[in-house]
Amino acid sequence: MQTIRKYLAPALIFAVFETVAVVLWLAKDNLFYLFNFSYIGISVALGIFLYIRKYKHARRVVQLLVGLYMLVYLGIIQNENMQIEGFWYYLFTGAFEAATIHYAVAKIFGPLLFGRGWCGYACWTAMVLDFLPYKVPEKPRKKIGWIRYVVFAASLIFVLALFLAKAGNIERIMFWAFLIGNAAYYAVGIILAFAFRDNRAFCKYICPVTVFLKPASYFSLFRVKCKKEKCISCGKCKKVCPMDVDVTDNSRKRKNGTECILCMECVKNCPKNAL
Repeated sequence: MQTIRKYLAPALIFAVFETVAVVLWLAKDNLFYLFNFSYIGISVALGIFLYIRKYKHARRVVQLLVGLYMLVYLGIIQNENMQIEGFWYYLFTGAFEAATIHYAVAKIFGPLLFGRGWCGYACWTAMVLDFLPYKVPEKPRKKIGWIRYVVFAASLIFVLALFLAKAGNIERIMFWAFLIGNAAYYAVGIILAFAFRDNRAFCKYICPVTVFLKPASYFSLFRVKCKKEKCISCGKCKKVCPMDVDVTDNSRKRKNGTECILCMECVKNCPKNAL
């Protein structure tokens, strides 16, 4: 019975993604959705399984499996802009396809279940940034998170301007926007990581996707909680958290509560298994 409970999390995650895969396959009459969400579900479930088995690179395996799939296969090979500009593009065309489905599942409604797990396990930008040397922030968090809202608005204005100007071949423009946008994200992310000595500086201050992720993440079903009776207030969990979350506070209003990416570094480093 304990063994069954132990592996309930990966089984549940796979079941959720497989349900989405089947529903979209039947609703859209497109086999791609069955493959797409089944692949992502299997990848995430595998990562959780490896984590339970104490494989230290479990999360990195998922990042590479999902991140490279979305960046290389969907983005470059299939010419789909899976960044926020692609979401606005499909939204304005009134098509529930590609990026709109992706955002609905992973970044708008999905966080009600798994919070900002997307950022920790599937983001192709963070996939690269997490290879940098500053996994634990070495400087206090800056109060410049407002920049993400500026980038969010700029992405919306960019796509809206294309439609208002009736630009020709917008799909091709979206593809180049994906390539150029990703290159810019990587460049800015790497520069910020070294400037602030923090791999996740881009996620905290620049990434426009967090504007979608944060509201639903507040109500996330899956979240790290602290067993107060075991906690010795050693502070190790706060020191290793890449997103500066106070996980010892079980309130949903805890410091940087909607920033948790479920990386489980706090859980792995807790000397008393209090998380």
